[in-house]
Amino acid sequence: MNPEQLRSRLTGLHRLLGLFCCSYSVQAVEAIVHSGYDFLLIDTEHSPGSLTTLHAQLLAIAATDTAAVVRVSGLDAGQIKQCLDLGAHAVMVPNIDTVEQARTAASYCRYAPLGKRGVGGSVRASRYGRDKFSASKPHVDGVLMVQAESRLAMENLSEIAAVDGIDVVFFGPNDLAADMGLLGQPGHPDVVASVVAGIAQVRQAGKVAAVLANEHACEQYFTAGATVVALGSELGILVAGADSLQQRVRQQHGQVQQCD
Repeated sequence: MNPEQLRSRLTGLHRLLGLFCCSYSVQAVEAIVHSGYDFLLIDTEHSPGSLTTLHAQLLAIAATDTAAVVRVSGLDAGQIKQCLDLGAHAVMVPNIDTVEQARTAASYCRYAPLGKRGVGGSVRASRYGRDKFSASKPHVDGVLMVQAESRLAMENLSEIAAVDGIDVVFFGPNDLAADMGLLGQPGHPDVVASVVAGIAQVRQAGKVAAVLANEHACEQYFTAGATVVALGSELGILVAGADSLQQRVRQQHGQVQQCD
């Protein structure tokens, strides 16, 4: 997998399924990458990983056909540059509320004259300098995903989606619900209706629509026109599995009776 292949699959409107990786565990990524997801989304916004652990996680993905997406913590040129230099196929930038922020994000992902991304020589993305830059050989930029997760973002969505350099608009129902006064209710009808309407706007702009949704919610978003869905996180699966196992065993076998 490389950014060009990922962009081709996205623009071909393939339905892609992914999973957030919210731990900073290399072993977890290495185990999950063989599950058949189209992409793994390594989260650096809410998790305590470092560039060193991110590098190792990207290496664990590298030998597979799974795309490596990294969510950065914010609209930060340095962090976006480091993730792209490490060889992430795509970066996701959270909390993009305005067209100005969207244009800035796009500029951070592109080399001059189109953008402001710094040129690093001996970095993993260029095979440590073996892939040379030249005017005659166009460089393929990493895929850019921006997150729409507020009422302001939804108001500016058509302009945001139209920005050149943005490939995917990713809807975050949890943060959108909170911003709408519905904290903890990403499945609320008003939140779902807002995301469904947003998907139509993104598709009308000719861009790819993506969303975070569990297995029971994804069909409504596929029907609306989203083609990229993150189905949850590896920590969510771990916690749900661990809770369910002990609850089932306790229900089946009961508690040990204490003798006086």
